[in-house]
Amino acid sequence: MTRLIRNSLVSAAALGLSAMAVPAGAQVAGVPLERFECQRECLEGYVERYLQAMADGEVSDELFARDVRFTENGVEMPLGNEGMWATTTSAQGYRLIVPDVETLQVGALVTVQEQGSTSAAGAAMEPDPVGLSLRLRINADGLISEVEQIAARPDRPLGGGASNPGVFGNTGEMVEAMGSPWDGYLRAVPEDERHSRAELVEVANAYFEAIQRNQGDGYYPFTDACLRYENGIIAAAPEGAPVGSLGPRLGCREQLETSLFNVVSSIRDRRFVAVDRERGIVFSFAFFDHRNINWTWQLGELFKIENGLISRIEAIFIRGPYGMCSGWSTYEQCRSEEIQDVR
Repeated sequence: MTRLIRNSLVSAAALGLSAMAVPAGAQVAGVPLERFECQRECLEGYVERYLQAMADGEVSDELFARDVRFTENGVEMPLGNEGMWATTTSAQGYRLIVPDVETLQVGALVTVQEQGSTSAAGAAMEPDPVGLSLRLRINADGLISEVEQIAARPDRPLGGGASNPGVFGNTGEMVEAMGSPWDGYLRAVPEDERHSRAELVEVANAYFEAIQRNQGDGYYPFTDACLRYENGIIAAAPEGAPVGSLGPRLGCREQLETSLFNVVSSIRDRRFVAVDRERGIVFSFAFFDHRNINWTWQLGELFKIENGLISRIEAIFIRGPYGMCSGWSTYEQCRSEEIQDVR
């Protein structure tokens, strides 16, 4: 394990007030350039504005750049009437938002309401909650220039037959059943105990290193009280913690020390897209490959880190075609297991 990790143990209403143009220090022909500043409340406001725009089906020049780029589940498509933009009926739902004031990006795990149909030409169904892993980038003009989302929809058999959501259930329902995010996500780390951006990314990446090709003897940077939620379900928890729908779980460290051996063959395209140093949270996208069964999970995942240890993990993910890429990386980056600190 690197020295870095071992030594690291150590609303939209506010948008107008929080976002402003201020001197950036750079000049062109002696004229100072202006840099768009957007703090926590401002970036959180962009998430709400984006989700409401998607529910309303409105792509406005006041919110979006003319050259905005949009992907859903790794597929690039026009913004405005494709994917969730064609079917979202309400922006209401769960919110866990990670603003990065340094890069003007924001990551989020959220739910919205979507109305599906029994078939391509069938009757509309009642709206269902859908889980979203979301990233937005705000450009120098204060407009959304990049939208990346993973949509975890419920199982909807053609013809309206009985659904089979599998072991995880319907993700949107499970995430909304959590109620509100854990209070610890809102807790600021004391200023003299905060990690650098690089340290936080390194610790979060240690989780990926620990899982892939695991043999039970790796470096597992978890607190004793670590909880891991996957699509709203408790996947790892210490003794005495809430059980959840899967029954009693081993702790985050114990699970890797005693099971989950050689389950994940590769974790690649590791894109760390939002870092909240004040609260010690890292938001990332990645792909978990299971080579022996030709299975890939595409996920958005976040980590709460204090004193060099991970205390909480939360993810929303889907099953995708084996070997797929995000649409935001080069082919080489997609195949790589190296860190990408996306700025």
